[in-house]
Amino acid sequence: MTLHALTVLLSAFLLFQVQPIAGKMTLTWFGGSASVWSVCMVFFQTTLLLGYLYAHFLHERLAPRRQALLHTLLLLASLSVLPLAADSAWKSAIPDQPGGNVLAALAATVGLPYFLLSTTGPLVQTWYARSTGGKTPYRLYALSNLGSMVALLSYPVVVEPFFTLGAQRLAWSAGYALFVTVCVLTGWRSCKTTEAAPPPREREAAPVRPRLAEIFLWTALAACASTLLSASTRHITQDVAPTTFLWILPLALYLLSFIICFETPRGYHRPTFLTLLVLALVGAALALDERFHTVTTVAVLLSSTFVCAMVCHGELARRKPHPRYLTTFYVSLSVGGALGGAFVGLAAPALFNAYFEYPLGLALCAVLAGVAAWGSAGPAIRRLVVVAAPCYCLWLAWISRDYVDGYRKVVRNFYAQLRVDDVDVDGLGTKRKLFHGRITHGEQFVAAGLRGVPTAYYCRDGGVGQVLLGLDASVSHRIGIVGLGVGTLAAYGKDGDTLRIYEINDSVLDLARTEFTYLDDSAAHLDTVLGDARRSLEEEPDQRFDVLVVDAFSGDSIPTHLLTLEAFASYLRHLRADGVLAIHITNRSLDLRPVVAAAAARYNRLAVVDRFSPDDDDPFCRAADWAFVSTPARVASLPARELLAPTPGFAPWTDDYSNLLQILR
Repeated sequence: MTLHALTVLLSAFLLFQVQPIAGKMTLTWFGGSASVWSVCMVFFQTTLLLGYLYAHFLHERLAPRRQALLHTLLLLASLSVLPLAADSAWKSAIPDQPGGNVLAALAATVGLPYFLLSTTGPLVQTWYARSTGGKTPYRLYALSNLGSMVALLSYPVVVEPFFTLGAQRLAWSAGYALFVTVCVLTGWRSCKTTEAAPPPREREAAPVRPRLAEIFLWTALAACASTLLSASTRHITQDVAPTTFLWILPLALYLLSFIICFETPRGYHRPTFLTLLVLALVGAALALDERFHTVTTVAVLLSSTFVCAMVCHGELARRKPHPRYLTTFYVSLSVGGALGGAFVGLAAPALFNAYFEYPLGLALCAVLAGVAAWGSAGPAIRRLVVVAAPCYCLWLAWISRDYVDGYRKVVRNFYAQLRVDDVDVDGLGTKRKLFHGRITHGEQFVAAGLRGVPTAYYCRDGGVGQVLLGLDASVSHRIGIVGLGVGTLAAYGKDGDTLRIYEINDSVLDLARTEFTYLDDSAAHLDTVLGDARRSLEEEPDQRFDVLVVDAFSGDSIPTHLLTLEAFASYLRHLRADGVLAIHITNRSLDLRPVVAAAAARYNRLAVVDRFSPDDDDPFCRAADWAFVSTPARVASLPARELLAPTPGFAPWTDDYSNLLQILR
């Protein structure tokens, strides 16, 4: 057991340690979108399925020695891809099919090692069952989940804050080489003990083959838990940040449910958790209906995900088959996991114009819980389920209707769901707004006399408005804009000016042109560049901007690769000697001031911050925090601002290092 346990524990640790490493590498290649992690989960779950199918094939088709030989050859071949390395060539694939390109980039970077780590759990458990004459191996499954949990929880607390991404990749590669050695040793030792193992007791009855309906239920329960995991993670990260810390929390709770259900079956007390499930489903529905503040919403969604996962995995643990059909069981679980992840990460953005996958996952959980408990439930409970489950599904449908009902336009793609809404303002007519999640990304009055007035975070009295109005009106200027929104900043352009606008989401550009008029009404010459702004700026010749405005955040979510030292080097290269870098740092969850201050100090620039708070009844302005970076002489010429001094001990962010835990509000 010791050797088998060490192999399983090490493989599980490496399997889940590489997930945030690979996700963090990939995030910088594909625009920093929260959807990147959803697609990463599709890759991880699909590769896990392939690994389980491989283990099932070995278990059913090959003798122990042939299993060990084939697996040894593949393990040795996988060493050829070490150490892990990020190939920046994938950056050029951003505009075309980003979801498919994320999958391809991960396959090229970590594909074979991840596949072989995925095979280890079921394969080593079958080796153990064979070599011990049929002893149950399910404790090894719980041990595998424990190793996964340690890997996940250690990453944001121990690994990410203290080690660069390069150091993480090297350390992981060394650990993988150790795993290959241990796994090869386990495989060949298992062959010898299998040959010497006593035959199963004759009095033991032949195990019953699982029925097709049972296999279908295994798959459905696993798919439901996976759907809720991916959908809740996307819901949380879209309004905070697509960061490893917020990826890991839901996944850690998901794994904890596995550990409890498979290591200590009594931990899943069905009556208790079915009661909690009712509360969890109601709480999740209220959170989707935006009844709570951000922190409460995150807490409710995390709690609901855990309870739903406990019910799904608890019912799976109650139905686990004889070890003879262990690989069939694991293949069913991995099929369900891959289906749930693919539904959220790939299918939903293509099929839906709003985030309907989470309500669908909750509805499926309610139905499956009723199906799973049906056989042991009394008549009164059955009648309650028959009435309550459809009512709950109708409630979710009503909530989901609000995602699209009443809006002028609702669109969705890989990067975001966007909604355009018209609201009436007393005495001023209609104001048109663009929403991403709960966050307003721009607004414009429709009336002809007001539609040229810049509004929201970009109004004339705000920080960026004051900087742009302060430019010498007698000469032409070049202004760069990272993040289009509805095009509000185009209102500041005058005849002779050039505004160069960088936008990664083609849907944003389409809405700015068709639903808003700032771009059409601008007197300046407009250049639009579709694609990731960071990559575009790195590849372009010097633009000599007088002002470069960076406001490319989705909801309250920040693409960290736009705030690193490498990004600042690119920004400053494109500015005139006395140019101003303006960064929109308004955020409910993260304090970005230390990040900007540290980067400015590294390049011998000063940073100041403008915290603008308009009157509550101001129809044109919204509260906004803007940071401005420039030379000391240029900063002195700006209107009075608060100097942004570097925070002692705060390390600047780089493409190789960032830590959002330090800046959580």
